[in-house]
Amino acid sequence: MLISCEIGEEQTLLSKLKEIPEVKNCLITFGSYDIVAEFVTESASEMNEIITSKIRKFQKIRSTITLRAMSQ
Repeated sequence: MLISCEIGEEQTLLSKLKEIPEVKNCLITFGSYDIVAEFVTESASEMNEIITSKIRKFQKIRSTITLRAMSQ
């Protein structure tokens, strides 16, 4: 997931994301997006639940883009 947040909130948001068990990796980036978060779920519905009920509820997020990938 690519996340754009309010200026100066990157580290706080990164810490909050790392508390979510499904989040496997988070990096602060520079450019159009501030954070890249990798998370793993068992199903598309579980992914949607995490995105809508956990990640997008954080106050300082301005926008997100989700890139779904499936392992084979």
